[in-house]
Amino acid sequence: MNPPAVGSSLLALLLVAPAASAQLAPPVAPPENPVTSQKAVLGKILFWDEQLSSDNTVACGTCHRPEFGGGDARFVILVGPDGITPSPDDVFGSPGVRRAGAYNDYEPDAVHGFQPQATARSAPGNAMAGYHDELFWDGRASSTFVDPQTGLVEIATGGALESLSVVPIQSSIEMAHEARDWDEITTKLAVSKPMAIATKLQADVAAAIAIDPTYPDLFENAFGDPAITAKRIAFALASYQRTVLPDQTAWDDYNAGDNSALTSAQKSGLALFNGKANCSQCHPAPLFTDDTFRNIGLRDPATDPGRQAITGLYADRGKFKVASLRNVGLRPRYMHTGEQLEIEDVIDFYDRGGNFADNRDALIVPLNLTQQEKDDLADFVVNGLFDNRAPTKKFPFDRPTLWTDRTGFHPIVYGIGSAGSGGFVPQVLAPTPSNLGNWDFKMGVTNALGNSPAWAFVSNNSVPPGTNLKGLNLNVDLGVLLLVAATTTQGAGPGAGYATLAGELPNDPTLSGIHFYAQWIIVDAAGPIGLSSSAGVDFMLF
Repeated sequence: MNPPAVGSSLLALLLVAPAASAQLAPPVAPPENPVTSQKAVLGKILFWDEQLSSDNTVACGTCHRPEFGGGDARFVILVGPDGITPSPDDVFGSPGVRRAGAYNDYEPDAVHGFQPQATARSAPGNAMAGYHDELFWDGRASSTFVDPQTGLVEIATGGALESLSVVPIQSSIEMAHEARDWDEITTKLAVSKPMAIATKLQADVAAAIAIDPTYPDLFENAFGDPAITAKRIAFALASYQRTVLPDQTAWDDYNAGDNSALTSAQKSGLALFNGKANCSQCHPAPLFTDDTFRNIGLRDPATDPGRQAITGLYADRGKFKVASLRNVGLRPRYMHTGEQLEIEDVIDFYDRGGNFADNRDALIVPLNLTQQEKDDLADFVVNGLFDNRAPTKKFPFDRPTLWTDRTGFHPIVYGIGSAGSGGFVPQVLAPTPSNLGNWDFKMGVTNALGNSPAWAFVSNNSVPPGTNLKGLNLNVDLGVLLLVAATTTQGAGPGAGYATLAGELPNDPTLSGIHFYAQWIIVDAAGPIGLSSSAGVDFMLF
């Protein structure tokens, strides 16, 4: 954002020197989980490892990117109560995993089908999470951390980050198949090579893995023995996030005595922030949040009760956590709904005093700002509270390249399929990486005839796309087979059938770079020679 024009000369005269205010100190870790470098780097590895999900496609960092202010630039539109989109009651959630049942087989979701599901709210920024007593937009991650494996209280107070850290890993929307338990999670980590599917690893991460190449090794270095538990995963993830602080902003320099750190327009914006606009009532320095829950009048509370769903208090209807404004200018979307795209939209919202009156906070009133005042305020919030290490991914905001970030990589769907009943062509579903040792590897088929015999043919040789055998499109050479897996499609009727082939890939480094090819064949009387088929898919082991 280019700095707006200089604001009021009176305000500029008043701001000849920085006002006294506290500096941002590191968050206080609970005594039960003091931050150590070993725990922090283990947490950093876990935070960025997509293998922590049940299909190897989502890491914690997938939805919390430093270059986006700890938020998520991806979105899925969730249609609001009016059933219409686009509409003012839509929500822009973060994509998670494709729905899978208790055995990690693909299942259709009522809203998203076989596409990634979405969170019901926009992903909040995570960089200041260590300062909060309760986390998530509604505060359901409490200060008291209870070990989800044992049911014991492991942190009496100050453990909101630990409480939060264990939730997405078991969420069937965000990272898990249904009924995923901690025994499965910890067992998978024990046999998974850390960061096996990421590239361009951070220097400290690469160094730690070079010394301790397995997760049991890393846990032993961090905790004294190799046991992998839910509690230790939470402790490591929380320790890492307490080290990721956007504390090198122009405001921090200005507050430390550098009068030139803020431009004249930004100083005017700061004066408005603390004065006429009254932003500091809910976003006081140095955290730029007061850690409360408030109803700002964004939506009718009937569409999302917010904090009320946690406390049961009618007075909490429509209240959501006050977010920190540090690095807020990097956010791709604003508010818990993700409905606003620019900080100027947010300022206009507050300037008019919100949208809905039901339980709206008394502090939300029309501001009657001039356009120049809005420009100066936006300049301060965006540029004055901006830590430029985050968008450039410099330590501590450094991150690897995730497997899902890579384009043109395997698996690759190729060729064409053959239509069956109702004209439906079975669609191959191949979103998971084919990394060696992946015990959650799976491939699915959708859009097929339901309740019908099906085969997944796996070969080490492909044939030219579009090859036709008596009217059936074949995309793999069925004469060079590695595996024929027989099953029956779920669902009923044309186009409603689906199935999954799941298994563990061999953990043999000598197989790296080898390709295998797969295709689904469905018994369907309406298809060529009584069969329908999917396109082929090319997997490369790595």
